Amino acid sequence: MKKIIFLGLISCNSFSQDGHGSWNIANFTLKINPKWSAFAETQLRSLSFYNEFHYYEFKTGANYKLDADFSITSGIGSYNTFSEGGNFTRPAQNQETRTWLQLTMKNPLKFLTFEHRYRAEQRFTSNDYKNRFRYRLSAILPINNQKVIPKTFYVSAWNELFFTDKEPFFERNRYFVGCGYEFSDNIAIQTGYIHQFDYRINDETGRDFFNIAFLYTVNLNKKNPTNYTPSTTD
Repeated sequence: MKKIIFLGLISCNSFSQDGHGSWNIANFTLKINPKWSAFAETQLRSLSFYNEFHYYEFKTGANYKLDADFSITSGIGSYNTFSEGGNFTRPAQNQETRTWLQLTMKNPLKFLTFEHRYRAEQRFTSNDYKNRFRYRLSAILPINNQKVIPKTFYVSAWNELFFTDKEPFFERNRYFVGCGYEFSDNIAIQTGYIHQFDYRINDETGRDFFNIAFLYTVNLNKKNPTNYTPSTTD
């Protein structure tokens, strides 16, 4: 654990010197029963290392599991992007209310779990209404256990593509590489590197971020606990 913390401090120092931004996530999940769960998530982003904060969001929703490897999610959120050059500098570039419907499929192998996520978004922005479609492929590999259970280190990677129904159609590419640790059935933390390139030239264009996410889960169904795969809803 001391080595992990030391490496994390070195990484933070490197991100700070290279002028990377920060991408911070807090996620809360309430597992109501084996089928239903609810979530709430907030994010805060900056264009330099914990300075020039320009973006925040709040969202909530519900998830229904059809079986162990297939689920449906719906959600709604508020997304706010500000001008560059300071902390929440006005005028705001975009203030958006967004709803979405999402399908998630998991392919668990012996040691590795792949996840396919398909999302259709309805975006009510400051300027107009937009549709967007997203596909994310992710993988989680436990290090010291065969599955992600309490006291497990893991590495994680994902790549996500963004499309619209208007030209040029292909809007954005975003990928993540990092690691995490599940402290218990309730708490996990993960950190890593996010690169985002926006082909539509809005929001942050071609940015690199230091990412840290805190995930807290409450399971009301104590008699039937389920294996937890750490994930954010972004």
